[in-house]
Amino acid sequence: MADFLHHLLFGIYPYIALAVLAVGSVIRYDREPYSWRAGSSQLLRRKQLMIGSVLFHLGVLVIFLGHVGGLLTPIAIWDALGVPHGAKQLLAMVAGGVAGAIAIIGATLLIHRRFFDARVRAASSFSDNLVILLLWVQLALGLATIPVSAQHLDGHEMVRFMEWAQGVFTFRAGASDLIRNVAPVFKLHLFLGLTILLIFPFTRLVHMLSAPVRYVWRSGYQVVRSRKLAS
Repeated sequence: MADFLHHLLFGIYPYIALAVLAVGSVIRYDREPYSWRAGSSQLLRRKQLMIGSVLFHLGVLVIFLGHVGGLLTPIAIWDALGVPHGAKQLLAMVAGGVAGAIAIIGATLLIHRRFFDARVRAASSFSDNLVILLLWVQLALGLATIPVSAQHLDGHEMVRFMEWAQGVFTFRAGASDLIRNVAPVFKLHLFLGLTILLIFPFTRLVHMLSAPVRYVWRSGYQVVRSRKLAS
């Protein structure tokens, strides 16, 4: 039973989460384009929003790029560059720890603002509240993996996760077996990360897939309302 559950969570569930992420995002953008936004409560308690938002987004951006680059870059490339596995793991621990601390401080400020300011709380949806709480827990789990990783500074543990992630994306059979014996905190971190991907298309997180690049070349416009009454 334990083997089946492990395979279900880390061998099958990743494909379910990624499929829902891809298909759900396309359908939402096609059917509900005007909901494709983060929403804003900037007019309500603006200072705490700005500080928390900047810290949170800065930390999360570094973490996201680090995870994508660290997990999906083929191991052969790191070896060709002469980067030892232990050095790569140490870099991930330090950079990820700093970015994670910055992000969780920002998330804590945002949670405090969202739940303890009556006006912001009234303007928040269940989805908004759920997302920020899940992200806070995910950041906390990520930070909790650092002491465990410190016990395996040879980098072997990180290689397991790289092979698992790359195995999932290349449809390699038995990828889940690669992380069967890792510490429970890692498994919780992976499971919650996949769950966040699963609910991604149904939340405000979709704004991560958009960048306002069109404003770079847009000439701009001004809306002018005539004072004349229509005849």
